[in-house]
Amino acid sequence: MAPPLYSGFNGEIDAENPSFFLDQWETVHPAPVYYHHQPISENITDDSSTLVLPSCDGTIRDNKRVKRTVGIPVWLGTFSTSSSNINNPSFLNSNTSNRNRNSIPKLHFRDHIRTYTQRYLAVEEAEEEAKSSESGGSCEEEDGCADGVRLVQLLIACAEAVACRDKSHASILLSELKANALVFGSSFQRVASCFVQGLTERLNLIQPIGSVSPMPPMMNIMDAASEEMEEAFRLVYELCPHIQFGHFVANSTVLEAFEGESFVHVVDLGMSLGLRHGHQWRGLIQSLSNRANGEPVRRLRITGVGLCERLQTIGDELSVYANNLGVNLEFSLVRKNLENLQPEDIEVRGEEVLVVNSILQLHCVVKESRGALNSVLQMVHGLGPKVLVMVEQDSSHNGPFFLGRFMESLHYYSAIFDSLDVMFPKYDTKRAKMEQFYFGEEIKNIVSCEGPMRMERHERVDQWRRRMSRAGFQAAPVKMVAQAKQWLLKNKVCEGYTVVEEKGCLVLGWKSKPIVAVSCWKC
Repeated sequence: MAPPLYSGFNGEIDAENPSFFLDQWETVHPAPVYYHHQPISENITDDSSTLVLPSCDGTIRDNKRVKRTVGIPVWLGTFSTSSSNINNPSFLNSNTSNRNRNSIPKLHFRDHIRTYTQRYLAVEEAEEEAKSSESGGSCEEEDGCADGVRLVQLLIACAEAVACRDKSHASILLSELKANALVFGSSFQRVASCFVQGLTERLNLIQPIGSVSPMPPMMNIMDAASEEMEEAFRLVYELCPHIQFGHFVANSTVLEAFEGESFVHVVDLGMSLGLRHGHQWRGLIQSLSNRANGEPVRRLRITGVGLCERLQTIGDELSVYANNLGVNLEFSLVRKNLENLQPEDIEVRGEEVLVVNSILQLHCVVKESRGALNSVLQMVHGLGPKVLVMVEQDSSHNGPFFLGRFMESLHYYSAIFDSLDVMFPKYDTKRAKMEQFYFGEEIKNIVSCEGPMRMERHERVDQWRRRMSRAGFQAAPVKMVAQAKQWLLKNKVCEGYTVVEEKGCLVLGWKSKPIVAVSCWKC
């Protein structure tokens, strides 16, 4: 049984006295084994740098001459640092004497890389040992464990080389990775294949610092989806619980807000990701047509916001569906992305109860500056909704430093690919489509893109709480853990998925690793 990925030491590193943390840790864990990794900096352009990569047997082999190296101790246990430190620029401001203006202080890099490296190495080793003990420990499984450790090491080293703009060395590592990261291999080989694609694209897109490529306005990656991506997204919706879970909890919250009301209005930011047939709202319409008090809704209005071409068709289909169930539905469409949405675009009527719905949308408005998201949230707040329901990926993929985002996303998507490994056979083409054309596209956007091109800016619940509070929203706890667990059983969701309440939010996870979170906010 693998240890929890976030178990262990949870103390924060003191930015004023970072050596105190290492002194305390080394008191408990003496005699570390040192692996060497290259310092991480996206501003390093000196070709005279050095990278030393550890091999699986613990020896060190020289790959290329580089400027300096940093020793990274590999501990026998695992620990985690505070995610707020990782994404906080002040965490990197120390009084280290050997400071270089083109690199981050060694001590913090060592702490950062060591943490993430050990998470993967420890978990991979524990999982393989568990499998080995169950089957008697065959040589093939031992080879698989070594291959997994080697793959992690290669990915981390390659990410460092790409961050340092060392194209020649990154290309060497990518060649080896492509030979081992198989689309139909183990769960980690498959997720590694997606990260390899992202690293390759990032390496190809490396430009002089400060240059930014223009990009047409989008709300999410599915607005410009290919046929393969649309098919993959349909499979994700039908076969994975992530989005359906969000729809279930969101609709339950909307129904509670509409209880006893005759004139109701839903503003859907992104119109449920452009899913064909408007699945989320079909469920809501059906529930409104069978209200417990027997009193029908006199008018339901749905305003869809988004750039997807099929939104009007979805609205027309919903109108026919509602009419067949005796529900008076008025559908309107606002063809804009969230950043350009204005209060006058949404018609608000005094007799209506208004609810705003956002499914995997608001993270696309998070930018390096807070202005864009604040404007959108303040605009929504100005509409005076009774409630704002938000479903978002619960992970920290928007930190200021590339390698931190890389490690966080590797950790997050490894859990998703692990769940798919349990749910589908090895050579299932449906699984391959979902991994390569949906989750893989998210991974590539996180890993390869910067500036306005990077739309997949997922954040944790705590970060969203701070953002929503600044915009004037107050948290409204979602207390329906029991109903959510019943939903998992009713829909025969794969064993391994968990539902927990975390600070008023409902979080769906895989083996305790958070995947998506549903939160509710009031003005």
